[in-house]
Amino acid sequence: MVTQFEFATAARVMFGAGTAAQLGAVAAGLGSRALVVTGSDQRRASLAGARVDGEVWVVRGEPTVADVEAGVAFARGHGCDVVVAIGGGSAIDAGKAIAALLTNEGPALDYLEVIGRGRALVHAAAPVIAVPTTAGTGSEVTRNAVLTAEGVKVSLRSAGMLPRVAVVDPLLTLSLPPTITADTGLDALTQCLEPLVCNKAGPITDALAREGLTRAARSLRRAVTHGDDVAARTDMCVASLCGGMALANAGLGAVHGFAGPIGGMFPAPHGAVCARLLPEVMTVNVAALRARAPDSEGLARYAEVARILTGEARATIADGIRWVRDVVAELGVRALSDHGVTAADLPGLVARGRRASSMRGNPIALTDDELLAVLTAAL
Repeated sequence: MVTQFEFATAARVMFGAGTAAQLGAVAAGLGSRALVVTGSDQRRASLAGARVDGEVWVVRGEPTVADVEAGVAFARGHGCDVVVAIGGGSAIDAGKAIAALLTNEGPALDYLEVIGRGRALVHAAAPVIAVPTTAGTGSEVTRNAVLTAEGVKVSLRSAGMLPRVAVVDPLLTLSLPPTITADTGLDALTQCLEPLVCNKAGPITDALAREGLTRAARSLRRAVTHGDDVAARTDMCVASLCGGMALANAGLGAVHGFAGPIGGMFPAPHGAVCARLLPEVMTVNVAALRARAPDSEGLARYAEVARILTGEARATIADGIRWVRDVVAELGVRALSDHGVTAADLPGLVARGRRASSMRGNPIALTDDELLAVLTAAL
């Protein structure tokens, strides 16, 4: 575990049933005219529009660089100085990226990782109010925005992109259908698990990851099968929030190292990809740790994960992996091949995954053969 760390998150977090009703008052305190960024669900736009004076910008699907640059031009043309991003992770990421480029000159590629120039943002982003309507990505408290460009998912990243306010209202998730609840919920679970075992874990992120993982383990199934259960929905919103805070400060691992490239190349839901990869990454990581770092704290952390997931004090690492496999199967998560991935794609995905920033947080550096074994098992 690291002995030096820093922790940064949204300046203000408002959590609880009904907190979305305060959206107008919060926005009024941050700017004079809002750009309301939403997904294609017009109910979300209506929710924000009824409470915030401004213009609505709709992002259909996962945001691209072109979407963001068009949003920036629209916001500047309408004099918007605050962004209200309401929706799933795509809408919130789009809103954060638009806010960042509103205050920084030049095209998005100047600032993007991997395929861009990777320049640091000079100015803090325009104020962002992030209002999640799914419980999964934790984007309301992270410092990056994931965008698609040239068939690759890459990040625009800066501490100055952290939302000014996160408004997390579990009631906004009640209408989510079971499939989306499962996909986003499995993403939340993964984003609590990976920071807990990653090589940059710290005491604050550990506490958040443990809390989030505990809530996801006890409530994920219930939220999927009984979508009107406010307590289960609340647990999943807490899990998502905790996972977002943990990953933004500790990092992730091989699951997300692969999920980005796969999502950029194939039409696969991010949470479903993470879920399909998770038990395979756990299996390969544990074998690698036992072979090359048997005294590593990573093994003890995987044992702790097993106890949290199963609720059993004597649970073994194998029990934890089995629990994940069982949930993935129960919730009908499809194999990577169902999304179009073939065996011929795997070497390229290994190469792309190795370059991903998330891969650097994995509890042990995996060989190409080990990375290939993960993908082969998930195929």
